[in-house]
Amino acid sequence: MQRPDEVLTCGQVTLRRWRPDDADLIFHLVTESLEHLRPWMPWVAGYGPHSAVAYLSDSQQSWEAGTAFNYAIGYGAAVVGSCGLMARIGPGGLEIGYWVHPSYTGRGLATDAAAALTQAAFALPGIDRVEILHDANNVASGRVPRKLGFAEVGRRPSRLEQRAPSDSGTSVAWRLTR
Repeated sequence: MQRPDEVLTCGQVTLRRWRPDDADLIFHLVTESLEHLRPWMPWVAGYGPHSAVAYLSDSQQSWEAGTAFNYAIGYGAAVVGSCGLMARIGPGGLEIGYWVHPSYTGRGLATDAAAALTQAAFALPGIDRVEILHDANNVASGRVPRKLGFAEVGRRPSRLEQRAPSDSGTSVAWRLTR
């Protein structure tokens, strides 16, 4: 698979590929966001410095393998969140994931990041659909695909092996096609 550019821009944000030397940055970003992320992201349980290093290592390997493309979300001089494109919805499709530090929510930054990822996905040969999945209880996350013109295509049991505290067990799937 061809890879998207390592730096993407859209609206208020600049996305840049996570680098191996970003461990301190992402560790602090996540730990400052724990209470905001805990209800929805099961991976924050037991999060520590080793988690940041492992995430960056996995991001590097996934990028090289063409299975995931993870980015830091930049807003001005600050890194305010993380997002990515994941090749886990079958041939011709990429899934978008995102989260933003609680001090920066409500500004359209996740929407701009998802828009940048959508543009990057459709610039890749063979990609004809992009999806966003979120828990049915996570209303704020559902605003992003709606603003970008994605259509809700269904609700299904969550594929997560580990559930987060506010997880309903039902994922809402949104799709945009070329």
